[in-house]
Amino acid sequence: MIRVENTPRDYAWGSLTDIAELRRVEPTGKPEAELWLGTHPGSPTQILDVAQADGAGTIADFLTQRGDAPLPYLLKILAAAHPLSIQAHPSPEQAREGYARENAAGIALDSPVRNYKDDAHKPELIFALSERFEALCGFRSISETVAELERLAAANAQACSPTSALTEFSQQLLDRGDRALAWAVEWALSGENARALVSEISTAGVLTKDELLIELARDYPGDPGIVVALLLNRVTLRRGQTLYLPAGNMHAYIQGLGIEIMAASDNVLRGGLTSKHVDVPELLSVAKTDVLPVPLLEAVQVSPGVDIFEPDVPDFSLAHVHLEGDISQTQAIVLRRHAIVTCTSGKLYIAGHESDIELSQGQHAFISAEEQAITVRGVGELFIAL
Repeated sequence: MIRVENTPRDYAWGSLTDIAELRRVEPTGKPEAELWLGTHPGSPTQILDVAQADGAGTIADFLTQRGDAPLPYLLKILAAAHPLSIQAHPSPEQAREGYARENAAGIALDSPVRNYKDDAHKPELIFALSERFEALCGFRSISETVAELERLAAANAQACSPTSALTEFSQQLLDRGDRALAWAVEWALSGENARALVSEISTAGVLTKDELLIELARDYPGDPGIVVALLLNRVTLRRGQTLYLPAGNMHAYIQGLGIEIMAASDNVLRGGLTSKHVDVPELLSVAKTDVLPVPLLEAVQVSPGVDIFEPDVPDFSLAHVHLEGDISQTQAIVLRRHAIVTCTSGKLYIAGHESDIELSQGQHAFISAEEQAITVRGVGELFIAL
């Protein structure tokens, strides 16, 4: 068991305080969006005691020295103060085909128009740590979207503003039948089609005091992704609720603090709310443009105080350990592979077959699969990437 740490990434959408408070350190005054725990080369996790890891400075180096593969997952602490881009991720087959196609076309891996940075899929799971975590995910029914468009049109009409774009878009959605969602995404993101509609939505958002639309218009003025956002389910997670986003599910995190785990891939197809490259045909080849329910994932309780979230992919699962009151020690948690642990409250003692470690809030550890299984005791909360 090895103590590890990393530096939060300062993406503009990050919170000024949430990650610092979780780590029990002073805020830097800059946004802190994500803290990565894994072997991803974008932000390799550092080993605190290199002597404990045969001189290796990162988890990636340590595993390479052992002849082990990189971790198939990436664990993150994510803190969104502003909306992230709308995006979808490819299936394994789509990732392999797209990566090979762009390699054959000679598109550099660091090119801003590159869609596939690797040949892997990127399913992801987010556990809400904040009392509220706001997100958009999956397309909702046309009837729900039309009802919202009519509400916005009525607000504009009452303010003596024109509503031609809103009413025309509503009618187009109704007329398109089964192809309505795919048509709407392509129409909104192609060229200047949606400029008038975005303007009307933004105006109506202010008139109706719609917090989401006001925030989108403020952070992404004129962005056609505001139209795409109207097509998606609005979701408010309570603390402890979890979304699982498989391949093809269009989504965007809006605001909140969470624990995220995903396959260790960089493959993102963006659908608006971004200044980065948006490849509309490729997005539509990946995104599922049918109506989808909100993809809440329920945990399986394996012992008192221990829940495990098991998505339908082999890359990762997430254990949530929450011990309080008279629950002081868990049953054994079996390690399928090398694990990473992050402690989010209290103080917990972890024991394995070979070693042990104590973690307090804001501390993290790498645990070798050689431990086989671990037990936890104390009072607090931690998450284990398995």
